[in-house]
Formats: sequence, structure tokens, C-alpha cells
Amino acid sequence: MKNFYVKIEGLAAVFLFLSLLILLTSADTKKEIKTLEVLATAYNSVPEQTDDTPFEAAWGDILDPEVKSIAVSWDLLDMGLTQYSIVEIAGLPGKYIVLDKMNSRWEKKIDIYMGTDIEEALQWGIKKVTISWEIEY
Repeated sequence: MKNFYVKIEGLAAVFLFLSLLILLTSADTKKEIKTLEVLATAYNSVPEQTDDTPFEAAWGDILDPEVKSIAVSWDLLDMGLTQYSIVEIAGLPGKYIVLDKMNSRWEKKIDIYMGTDIEEALQWGIKKVTISWEIEY
């Protein structure tokens, strides 16, 4: 019976420690909504626009035409818009996930992924849009 109480006390101590750790780390986390006007183009999973692995993004993620995703310019990475960030694009429904990054020559630019529908990407063209995302620090 004594071993039973020792195990319960040990589990209680572990639970208490983990609870305090979660409270302390979550209390230090601050969130901020960033908003920025960027140039937005569209791209497709075709070798002419990428390379011989058109569905593989720069970080190794596999792009899926059913998933709303974007590529971002490298300067946006420095602003906290990193891989797997969730982005809202003003004027477009839903949310997008950052799964790709663009060539380093671009600044303040996103590329909206449009699967293999080249016509849809051409119709989109080039537009200025406002994006917003949440960062934690």
C-alpha cells in the first residue's frame, strides 16, 4: 500500500510541475497581428514555372491543389511570416498557409498557389493585396 501512495505522490508532483511549466511559458507568450501591403502573383505546379519536381516546395512540403497555400519573399520571413504561418489575404475567402518561399530577389511579395490551373493564375495576374498574420514572441 505504501508503494501505491508513493506513486500517487510522484504523479501529483509531475502533474504540478508540468502545470506550472505550461502556465509560465504561456504567460510569457505575446501575440501580435501584423498587416502589410504586398504584391501578389500566382503560380502553378508545372515544370515551366518551377523545376522537375513541381509539387515539392522549397522547404520540402508537397503542395496540394486542395490546400490554400502561398509562397513568400525572404524579407517576409524576417518579419515573422514563416513556414506554416496562417495568412489572411484581404478580398479572398479563407486562410492560406505558408508552404513555400520565393527566389531571394523578391521583396514584399507573395505567390498564391493555384495548383495546375494555369488559366486561373493568368487571370489573377499581379495585384496589390493586404495580408495579415499572427506572430508570437
